[in-house]
Amino acid sequence: MEVIETNIPKQAPYTDAHVAAYPIEYIAGIDLYNAGEFHAAHDVWEERWMGEVGPQEKLFLQAMIQSAVAFHHLEIGRPGAARQMYTRAKEKFALLGSNVFMSLDLVDYQAQLDRALSWLLTVADPRELTPPEIQPPRISLRSEISKFD
Repeated sequence: MEVIETNIPKQAPYTDAHVAAYPIEYIAGIDLYNAGEFHAAHDVWEERWMGEVGPQEKLFLQAMIQSAVAFHHLEIGRPGAARQMYTRAKEKFALLGSNVFMSLDLVDYQAQLDRALSWLLTVADPRELTPPEIQPPRISLRSEISKFD
């Protein structure tokens, strides 16, 4: 997987209000994900997901974990596993039934995810394709603090 770097200045992905409102694992996972540390982001989010969380947060975190794991699988040359994680993440986001969760614009995030990974769905076996250059989503939270369960 070749990741395209852009020269666009990166804004802070969250504010102090987000840090105060949300679990530290969520915030740490955002930092790791944005740094391209997809397996580490998965680990941090999974730590939270395995704990005592409400059903909506659990579903959201599982979708985020699966989207991070999709990129990890591409990094290690497993496009079939990446496709599986990508489709599972899409299913979880659909079940969540929300446009924003924990201040993440899910419509925008999923559009970025689709731009990066939809090529995996174009053939019966994604191993038949040469992976294109991709730009993983950049997580940036909306200013409003969202309630979560």
